[in-house]
Amino acid sequence: MPAYKKPVSVLVVIYTADLQVLLLERADHPGYWQSVTGSQDEGETLFDTATREVKEETGLDAENFELTDWHIQNQYEIFQEWRWRYPPGVTHNTEHVFGLKVLSAIPITIAAREHLSSIWLPWQEAAEKVFSWSNAQAIRRLGSNQQS
Repeated sequence: MPAYKKPVSVLVVIYTADLQVLLLERADHPGYWQSVTGSQDEGETLFDTATREVKEETGLDAENFELTDWHIQNQYEIFQEWRWRYPPGVTHNTEHVFGLKVLSAIPITIAAREHLSSIWLPWQEAAEKVFSWSNAQAIRRLGSNQQS
């Protein structure tokens, strides 16, 4: 059995200059849309985790774009259906939010074992489509920061 996940993760909002946001549909839960997410591996910095997860889930090399730590942390209860991935007794995860600015709504290569499909949407629509409150909040922050 693989090692348990560490209850520390990244959320990476991938977006364009005109605020199109990339969303991915979860393979293990069709209809659940999200930005890139993933747990930190032992010995990784959060920046390394964000870079690795972007590569694994989209095929994009974050080093070719503008990856920034938004210095936002969210703590949330891990959905019951996913708790088996964590050590016994772990019920909450701490998520660190990053943004990855790309030039345009570029083609990506999804990880078939993780995602069914991808879509680029205007930030307002993306914020409404994601299932996670923290993901919606991050996308709304992106939109409001760029509008001001």
